[in-house]
Amino acid sequence: MAFCISSGRRTAALGASLALVLAATAALAQTPPAPAAAQAVDPKTVLATVDGEEVTAGEVEIAQEDLQQSTASMTDAQRRDYALNYLIDLKIAANAAEKEKVGDSDDFKRRMTYLHDRALMEELLQRTAKAAVTDEALRKLYDDTVKNLKPEAEVRASHILVKTEDEAKKVKERLAKGEDFAKIANEVSTDPGSAKQGGDLGFFGKGQMVPAFDEAAFKAEPNVVSEPVKTQFGYHVIKVTEKRERPVPTFEQVKPQIEQYVVRTAQQDLVLKLRGQSKVERTEAGKPAEAPAAPAIAPGQAPAPDTAP
Repeated sequence: MAFCISSGRRTAALGASLALVLAATAALAQTPPAPAAAQAVDPKTVLATVDGEEVTAGEVEIAQEDLQQSTASMTDAQRRDYALNYLIDLKIAANAAEKEKVGDSDDFKRRMTYLHDRALMEELLQRTAKAAVTDEALRKLYDDTVKNLKPEAEVRASHILVKTEDEAKKVKERLAKGEDFAKIANEVSTDPGSAKQGGDLGFFGKGQMVPAFDEAAFKAEPNVVSEPVKTQFGYHVIKVTEKRERPVPTFEQVKPQIEQYVVRTAQQDLVLKLRGQSKVERTEAGKPAEAPAAPAIAPGQAPAPDTAP
């Protein structure tokens, strides 16, 4: 976990309104119930010894946290055994390094200082997060945000995308003769994602599709096939199947996003507060380099909503 915060401002992620998070997750499926937690083991329980040195359940628990990415697809029992084997090898290698006095080097001491400081910071941030995430705080943030949400129109539409206007007219002719829309979409649509779903794009709000498609979809009457609509992707034959106002997500649906927002806010507030209370002076050698020009789209930033349907 690393924090690099520009003085006097939050990161762009926290600058965005939580209302956007709630709105974006309106169609989120209910989160399935979590599996029952494994029976707790006393952290002092000895699980193995290495040349007489004990490996405890508490150490295995810490190792499991560190190895999460490597063990994500494993069962709980497999993760525990993997972590135990890792710790056994770790202690064997550490003992060998001690004998060779690896820890006496200046490079190792610098690394240990860094790891020590990082561990302390992470523990402080974890405690801050735990204190910030209360049921009352999460519920209040949800209620305050939801009451400011305005109803937003959505449509559910299917489309058949082809390369030319003539092809689109032929699609219209087949539909006029009573052929099934989903069947034709699966046969001829060049949009591979929706073609497999019979052309169904699901629900979307205004501005999520390219302008011409967006305008045609929101003007269309339900179950009426549109005239061919030209976009940069080709020609679309559109059928709106349903119109509605976007439902407000329930608290349970967006609770994970709210927790994440609260945690990030609390942690970054803490870091900014501590930075403001500290005297930091950069030496001449430590002054920052000239900042490069910002890219049009920052790494990890979502593209503009002018996307293909």
